[in-house]
Amino acid sequence: MAFVELILTVCALSQPSACDERKLMLESATGSTSNCMMQAMPYIAQWSGEHPNVQVTRWRCVRPGSEGDRI
Repeated sequence: MAFVELILTVCALSQPSACDERKLMLESATGSTSNCMMQAMPYIAQWSGEHPNVQVTRWRCVRPGSEGDRI
């Protein structure tokens, strides 16, 4: 098994200009970012349900470590 990072851009509902990134590590049979993009919605929905004070505005999939420590 390989891993990919699902990076969510989230903004506070009370202050929409206050945005940040959250990284979720997903297990993938292939480690493919394309596969991650197609399968990300259930993970995003679950994460959103657990974090009701923020809204996911964008998301992307990357290989772990490919974006350094950018947040």
